[in-house]
Amino acid sequence: MNALGRHVLAEMYGCDPGALDSVEMVRQIMVDAATKAGAEIREVAFHKFSPQGVSGVVVISESHLAIHTWPEYGYAAVDVFTCGEKVDPWEAMDAIAEAFRSRQVTASEMKRGVILGLTGERVAAG
Repeated sequence: MNALGRHVLAEMYGCDPGALDSVEMVRQIMVDAATKAGAEIREVAFHKFSPQGVSGVVVISESHLAIHTWPEYGYAAVDVFTCGEKVDPWEAMDAIAEAFRSRQVTASEMKRGVILGLTGERVAAG
Protein backbone atom coordinates (compact mmCIF):
# COMPACT_ATOMS: atom_id res chain seq x y z
CA MET A 1 0.00 0.00 0.00
CA ASN A 2 1.32 3.47 -0.82
CA ALA A 3 -0.92 5.29 1.66
CA LEU A 4 -2.04 5.09 5.27
CA GLY A 5 -5.57 4.11 4.27
CA ARG A 6 -8.11 3.36 1.58
CA HIS A 7 -11.48 5.13 1.47
CA VAL A 8 -14.18 3.62 -0.74
CA LEU A 9 -17.24 5.79 -1.47
CA ALA A 10 -20.30 4.16 -3.01
CA GLU A 11 -23.66 5.15 -4.41
CA MET A 12 -26.09 2.22 -4.15
CA TYR A 13 -29.26 2.38 -6.24
CA GLY A 14 -32.25 0.06 -6.55
CA CYS A 15 -31.86 -1.20 -2.99
CA ASP A 16 -34.59 -2.91 -0.96
CA PRO A 17 -36.57 0.03 0.53
CA GLY A 18 -37.73 -2.05 3.50
CA ALA A 19 -34.16 -2.91 4.46
CA LEU A 20 -33.04 0.71 4.01
CA ASP A 21 -35.75 1.91 6.40
CA SER A 22 -35.10 -0.63 9.16
CA VAL A 23 -32.53 0.54 11.68
CA GLU A 24 -32.12 -3.04 12.88
CA MET A 25 -31.44 -4.37 9.36
CA VAL A 26 -29.10 -1.53 8.42
CA ARG A 27 -27.14 -1.98 11.66
CA GLN A 28 -26.86 -5.74 11.15
CA ILE A 29 -25.80 -5.42 7.50
CA MET A 30 -23.08 -2.92 8.37
CA VAL A 31 -21.79 -4.94 11.35
CA ASP A 32 -21.81 -8.13 9.26
CA ALA A 33 -19.88 -6.37 6.46
CA ALA A 34 -17.22 -5.17 8.90
CA THR A 35 -16.90 -8.66 10.36
CA LYS A 36 -16.78 -10.30 6.92
CA ALA A 37 -13.92 -7.97 5.91
CA GLY A 38 -11.97 -8.94 9.04
CA ALA A 39 -12.32 -5.63 10.87
CA GLU A 40 -12.26 -5.26 14.65
CA ILE A 41 -15.47 -3.51 15.75
CA ARG A 42 -15.15 -0.87 18.49
CA GLU A 43 -18.44 1.10 18.53
CA VAL A 44 -21.78 0.98 16.72
CA ALA A 45 -24.22 3.92 16.49
CA PHE A 46 -27.33 4.14 14.29
CA HIS A 47 -30.33 6.47 14.15
CA LYS A 48 -33.79 6.00 12.57
CA PHE A 49 -35.25 9.18 11.10
CA SER A 50 -38.94 10.06 10.86
CA PRO A 51 -40.68 9.53 8.57
CA GLN A 52 -37.94 7.40 6.96
CA GLY A 53 -34.23 6.79 6.58
CA VAL A 54 -31.35 5.56 8.67
CA SER A 55 -27.86 6.91 9.32
CA GLY A 56 -25.11 5.17 11.18
CA VAL A 57 -21.51 4.30 11.71
CA VAL A 58 -19.53 1.25 12.69
CA VAL A 59 -16.26 2.39 14.24
CA ILE A 60 -13.55 -0.19 13.66
CA SER A 61 -9.96 -0.31 14.86
CA GLU A 62 -9.01 0.21 11.22
CA SER A 63 -11.28 3.34 10.84
CA HIS A 64 -15.03 3.20 9.99
CA LEU A 65 -18.02 2.15 7.89
CA ALA A 66 -20.80 4.75 7.49
CA ILE A 67 -24.18 4.84 5.76
CA HIS A 68 -27.06 7.23 5.05
CA THR A 69 -30.23 5.81 3.48
CA TRP A 70 -33.13 7.24 1.48
CA PRO A 71 -35.65 4.37 1.33
CA GLU A 72 -38.08 6.41 -0.77
CA TYR A 73 -35.47 6.41 -3.55
CA GLY A 74 -34.04 2.93 -2.90
CA TYR A 75 -30.70 4.71 -2.39
CA ALA A 76 -27.85 4.45 0.09
CA ALA A 77 -24.65 6.49 0.37
CA VAL A 78 -21.97 4.27 1.89
CA ASP A 79 -18.34 4.80 2.80
CA VAL A 80 -15.77 2.36 4.09
CA PHE A 81 -12.43 3.72 5.29
CA THR A 82 -9.74 1.27 6.35
CA CYS A 83 -6.15 1.79 7.47
CA GLY A 84 -3.42 -0.77 7.21
CA GLU A 85 -3.42 -3.82 4.98
CA LYS A 86 -5.45 -6.28 7.06
CA VAL A 87 -8.96 -5.16 6.04
CA ASP A 88 -10.08 -4.82 2.41
CA PRO A 89 -12.72 -2.04 2.11
CA TRP A 90 -14.02 -3.56 -1.15
CA GLU A 91 -14.90 -6.80 0.61
CA ALA A 92 -17.07 -4.86 3.07
CA MET A 93 -18.59 -2.75 0.28
CA ASP A 94 -19.49 -5.82 -1.77
CA ALA A 95 -21.15 -7.42 1.25
CA ILE A 96 -23.22 -4.28 1.87
CA ALA A 97 -24.37 -4.02 -1.76
CA GLU A 98 -25.34 -7.69 -1.82
CA ALA A 99 -27.26 -7.49 1.48
CA PHE A 100 -29.29 -4.48 0.28
CA ARG A 101 -29.88 -6.23 -3.07
CA SER A 102 -28.57 -3.14 -4.85
CA ARG A 103 -29.23 -3.20 -8.60
CA GLN A 104 -26.57 -0.60 -9.39
CA VAL A 105 -23.44 0.47 -7.53
CA THR A 106 -21.07 3.26 -8.46
CA ALA A 107 -17.95 3.30 -6.30
CA SER A 108 -14.51 4.83 -6.21
CA GLU A 109 -11.45 4.49 -4.00
CA MET A 110 -9.35 7.30 -2.64
CA LYS A 111 -5.95 6.81 -1.03
CA ARG A 112 -5.78 8.59 2.33
CA GLY A 113 -2.63 9.70 4.10
CA VAL A 114 -0.30 9.90 1.13
CA ILE A 115 2.54 11.63 3.01
CA LEU A 116 5.87 12.80 1.59
CA GLY A 117 8.61 10.57 2.91
CA LEU A 118 6.18 7.80 3.77
CA THR A 119 5.37 6.95 0.19
CA GLY A 120 7.86 8.95 -1.85
CA GLU A 121 5.05 10.99 -3.42
CA ARG A 122 4.69 14.75 -3.28
CA VAL A 123 2.05 16.39 -1.12
CA ALA A 124 0.13 19.23 -2.76
CA ALA A 125 0.03 22.48 -0.80
CA GLY A 126 -3.47 23.56 0.23
